[in-house]
Amino acid sequence: MNKVVYTEIQAKSALNRVKGMPFDWSLNPYVGCPHACRYCFSRAYNARYRNRDVGEAFDRSVEVRTNFADQLRADLRCRPRGSVAIGTATDPYQPIEGKYQLTRRCLEALVEYPMPTSIVTKGPLVVRDIDVLKKLDEKTELTVYFSVPCVDEEIVRKTDPGTAPPRQRLRALRMLREAEIDAAVLCMPVLPGISDSEESLDAAARAASEAGATAFRHRPLKIDVEIQQYYYDFLATEFPVAVPRYVALYQGSVHPSKDYERELDERVRRVRARYEFRERPERPPKPETVQLQLAI
Repeated sequence: MNKVVYTEIQAKSALNRVKGMPFDWSLNPYVGCPHACRYCFSRAYNARYRNRDVGEAFDRSVEVRTNFADQLRADLRCRPRGSVAIGTATDPYQPIEGKYQLTRRCLEALVEYPMPTSIVTKGPLVVRDIDVLKKLDEKTELTVYFSVPCVDEEIVRKTDPGTAPPRQRLRALRMLREAEIDAAVLCMPVLPGISDSEESLDAAARAASEAGATAFRHRPLKIDVEIQQYYYDFLATEFPVAVPRYVALYQGSVHPSKDYERELDERVRRVRARYEFRERPERPPKPETVQLQLAI
């Protein structure tokens, strides 16, 4: 595997307005990701909006937005309303975060200007920031989502070659739960013919429950037009027997058939019912502090 090239750039803004999602804003301190997940939807955005290759140009070329935390503070001073999601396009805890600490500095900014926050990651490095996460959690709703589509490490080495093994992600999740931070598992994307069997889903749900995950959510693979050739080339190399099933399920679409989605939903429902996932109840809002002025 070729060496990752890191380039420092300046961000013009940090908060990105989002529509049609369960959050209102997104922020991503990095562009590109060495996790090299073969199915990553961000590859499509790399091609669509940045006119870049969906393969190694995404995996091996990472841009570091060095002024990102300072720009975020400037954005937050305007008191934007709504919730924010960190890591929607690239992992905020990819290895280079150990050097630049941009995600940590963003969390520190959010402690100063709190807004409901969610984080999506495959990086165990998140445990480094437990101290800041606890401070943020005291001020607003916070959930850390660990992406664990599969716990079979032989499969993961092929589908997510640059990531930490699933057991390390789940160990990090347990550490967050022990610190009383809300942490859940995203079993997504579920890969047809690779990680969608009831056995595979059951293993993932069981491991998530044993680690203390507060929720277990799933979603089938979406194959954006821009990455279809890239993904099918990967399948032909690593999982050639699965190719005919994909052709039948997707029929050139970005989504699998509705029948498949319904069957998958039912499979996950059965699996989830076998294990315990206690979502943290919403906390009542803290009363606003009222300062009384004494007339002298």
